[in-house]
Amino acid sequence: MKPEEEAEVLSIEGHEVRVTHPEKLYFSKGVKLSKLDLVRYYLAVAPGALAGIRDRPIVLKRFVNGAGGEAFYQKRAPTERPEWLRTVTLAFPSGRTAEELVVDDAAGLAWIVNLGCIELHPHPVRSADLEHPDELRVDLDPGPGVGWEDVRRVALEVKAVLEEAELRGWPKTSGSRGMHVNVRIEPRWSFTEVRRAALALSRAVERRVPELASSKWWKEERHGVFLDYNQNAKDRTTASAYSVRPLADARVSAPLAWDEVADCEPGAFTVLTMPGRFAEIGDPHRGMDDSAGSLERLLELAARDEAEGLSDAPWPPHFRKMEGESSRVAPSRAKSTTKGAKSKKAGAADTDGGGESVAKGVARKSRAKMPLIVVANSPHEEAALAGLERWKTKHTEAAGLLAVDDVLVDRMRGRSSTWTRIRVNLRNVPEAVRPVQETPDPDDDPTREFRRVSSARDGE
Repeated sequence: MKPEEEAEVLSIEGHEVRVTHPEKLYFSKGVKLSKLDLVRYYLAVAPGALAGIRDRPIVLKRFVNGAGGEAFYQKRAPTERPEWLRTVTLAFPSGRTAEELVVDDAAGLAWIVNLGCIELHPHPVRSADLEHPDELRVDLDPGPGVGWEDVRRVALEVKAVLEEAELRGWPKTSGSRGMHVNVRIEPRWSFTEVRRAALALSRAVERRVPELASSKWWKEERHGVFLDYNQNAKDRTTASAYSVRPLADARVSAPLAWDEVADCEPGAFTVLTMPGRFAEIGDPHRGMDDSAGSLERLLELAARDEAEGLSDAPWPPHFRKMEGESSRVAPSRAKSTTKGAKSKKAGAADTDGGGESVAKGVARKSRAKMPLIVVANSPHEEAALAGLERWKTKHTEAAGLLAVDDVLVDRMRGRSSTWTRIRVNLRNVPEAVRPVQETPDPDDDPTREFRRVSSARDGE
């Protein structure tokens, strides 16, 4: 049989979907799952999975070599696609546009899984109105060494703040180490306004549990659980409910009822267990579309923060500089100001780099430069982590002085793929024994050549 003929044809709601290479292993390091197994999983939970992506443009994150292989993002819809799949054209902050797929039914879901889409990444807008999100997304991202119990505690604080703002949150595990809380909202605010509301929410949670939660953008300034407000910026997507994640146990982003949050364990929700759970209890997020609320209370909170001197927090790096935005220079690269610096002119305001405004007429706060070094760059996280272990073996004394959150594992997004950078913060290592910056090992930054070409072009 020729490779192109190796397929299983499924009849799904009146449409035929070819699953090519159905026995190809997509998970092999822990649980063993084929491509066809993944298709069948998504069909088993289709009503729930479709509730999170239906009528939304979707970015295709494709793992063509399975969960252990390198993934790439495909915004533009494949030119060869069934006539029953529709598309919409999105405009991005860069000025570019892309015709993206919209998946409305189980056949479309199976078709994109056949392309290698292990995860589902919908935008927070509906196809009829691409400029006004109908979903605010709270992404709880635990730092290194932060336990699941702290994630759950922060999620419950998010619930409390949302209820004070007369909004209902719908929690789910991220499918990795974190948790998401989605909030259905009326589609009458821009992306900028939704992000502003999310930032106010993040800061409010941080004020309630400052020892557990952080709204700081720069990793070297964070602690505990980071509330990633920038997931609400335009062109950002997160894994939706029932998405399978590329972990060895085929973990799933599991929708929860709030009374499950305090005792749930993320490893309990996998491709093998979710179909049974779904058949037994249905979708815990059913009814979400009937709970759209108003952002007015959160925007009032944002206005109070701004009136008290809190400036806008940094945006993702590919966005243009925004009015009122605080410094977009990481503390590890910032220049410390000298003592006795001159005060700003009357009527001017400044920021201290952490998003906090400095009062009028008061000297700029000194901003300490963080002693960070890069120890590994690689398209493969395992290779980067192995490089970190080699660095620790080489620099035993310094490694023994590091706190858990001194190791920063950055999952970087390139033009169409992700890669891993590992940095070490030497703030707890005395200067006399701090290792110097060496050539990272490995040093395979897939964006380096692109940046070199872009820099040369800009210099012409």
